[in-house]
Amino acid sequence: MSTLIAHSSILIIAVTLATAFLTPLVGIASKRARNTLIVLALAFVAFLVVALARDVMLNQIHVYTLGAAAPDLTIPGGAIVPVRIILEVDGLSAFMGIVIAIVSLVAVIYSMSALKTETGQNGFYTLLLLMAAGMFGMVFTGDLFNLFVFLEITSISGAALIAFRTKFADSQEGGFKYIVVSAVASLMILFAIGLLYSQYNLLNIGALAATMEYTMLDRIALVILMSAFVMKLGGVPLHMWLSDTYSVAPASIPALLIVASQASLYALLRTSFTLYGVTLDQSVAGWIIIIVGLLSMFVGVTMAILQTDITRLIAYNCVCESGFMLVGLGVGLAVLADPGALDAFGTMAMNGAVFHMINHALFEGLLFLVAGAIFYRIGTRDLNQMCGLGHTMKLTSVLFLLGALASAGIPPFNGFASKILIYESVYQFNPILTMIGILVSILTLAVFMKVFFSAFTGASLPRYRDVREVPRPMVAAMIVLAAGIIFFGLFPGLVLDWIVQPATDALVNQGAYIDAIMGAVP
Repeated sequence: MSTLIAHSSILIIAVTLATAFLTPLVGIASKRARNTLIVLALAFVAFLVVALARDVMLNQIHVYTLGAAAPDLTIPGGAIVPVRIILEVDGLSAFMGIVIAIVSLVAVIYSMSALKTETGQNGFYTLLLLMAAGMFGMVFTGDLFNLFVFLEITSISGAALIAFRTKFADSQEGGFKYIVVSAVASLMILFAIGLLYSQYNLLNIGALAATMEYTMLDRIALVILMSAFVMKLGGVPLHMWLSDTYSVAPASIPALLIVASQASLYALLRTSFTLYGVTLDQSVAGWIIIIVGLLSMFVGVTMAILQTDITRLIAYNCVCESGFMLVGLGVGLAVLADPGALDAFGTMAMNGAVFHMINHALFEGLLFLVAGAIFYRIGTRDLNQMCGLGHTMKLTSVLFLLGALASAGIPPFNGFASKILIYESVYQFNPILTMIGILVSILTLAVFMKVFFSAFTGASLPRYRDVREVPRPMVAAMIVLAAGIIFFGLFPGLVLDWIVQPATDALVNQGAYIDAIMGAVP
């Protein structure tokens, strides 16, 4: 078992990639064998992620190296920098790995029924696994260039998945927009990496953090990196593409796209706290993130009010919920320079933001799966054409209501557990921010109540009276996310202690990440 844990970080990526390439070969012989292979592989990966996370919590940062057996570069000051491919998993990386593993497995189970009649399933599952592997690589890698490579894998596979249903013109448009935005963001990231590499001859995040002099080129690189990651995250004002892509993808894919956006948020955090945290003016950067978060909250919820397409409405709610995370993390970064203030409320704000990341993946993923279930049965996303579905799709209606209440921050669901942390801590920083957050949550509740009453209540339309519940695998996938929503809402203390607090500590403790790679600089 110890050997398995020691190699777990690379095995998680390797098993996912290997399964992706085996899927079309096995699928030619048997669809059932292919489905069994995928589910077993992702279940094994989820087991490895949990084991790795437990090891990180008990034994601190996990470092795994590929390539050269020994470092071959010494930087000024005598510190030795490993020049090879490195995976470095701390509390934040392990936290993100758990989110990716859960949502990927749920998406596969849901898709096996939702896409049962579609052609090209072998390619679909290969792309899904490649996307999962890319996300694992993004959160596990220890150097910037490999972050770029894994981001490219995630983006290309994600664009293909969005455009998978070629019979729909809007799917092609959505996939094209996603790949264009991803290409622009990737080029920006590659240019910023080039600026850093040209100065320090380093790509390793820990080594760069230890040697960075915060020159003008470093500042330019920071602005470029933050802009690119905010673009991939879908934060305002770079959010225009998000609703056009999330709303047209196959039902299970938006849940994965949410996690992909959070992987970009992870990269933003790794850049802000770890790479630049040693020399960064935290107050300025924190306020920039706070402003982006506030704009995302306001624009997301106001645009959601106007939508009649249920998936576009949920997509705009994703923009809104991302704003809560950005505000909490921005407050934490803004007070990072003052350890006393951080102990008082900065850590709580960051805990709430990190907690909201997994909560967002759960309740927003559930809402997208419910929207997919509705489309699966009645063939439309238009709320004006829905009525009385709750009579024949009782479980689906209950699950939608659960996800909606969690998104609005209503107790005792998980959205309340993370939002209350953000409200309480941000209030001490600036009460106006909390007031805006509460107002946005009220509007979110109003938006989803409109959807619930439009789609599930009232008399059933004649053409929908024979509609029945979706197949069991789709229901099972939705129930898994619903169970997480309820558990995280009822037992937030366990989640905070076991996975959220270690993730926050990893952000604040920049020295631990640096020392795990290269040791303390004399």
